[in-house]
Amino acid sequence: MLNRRIRETRIAQGVSQVELAKRLGISKQSLSNWENDNIQPSVEMVNRLADCLCVSTDYLLGRDNIKYIEVTGLTEAETAHIQQIVNDIRNNREKA
Repeated sequence: MLNRRIRETRIAQGVSQVELAKRLGISKQSLSNWENDNIQPSVEMVNRLADCLCVSTDYLLGRDNIKYIEVTGLTEAETAHIQQIVNDIRNNREKA
């Protein structure tokens, strides 16, 4: 589960293995090994992955399916705008 969540989240965010590995301060090979389920990242690295990918550790570990959007540093108006976009997408999906 962890390997799939790392890969799926990274790809969904348009981040390459090389870019994520740089953010984490590890080699691309280490990240590739995690995604291919050859080895497991340390607890510390799971925490760092969650921070870099803006998801919870519970999400990465498959304990929940809740996804978060990092809005730290945005104004209330910007955050409200993002929430409205999410609501519009949900509403359009329900109509389809």
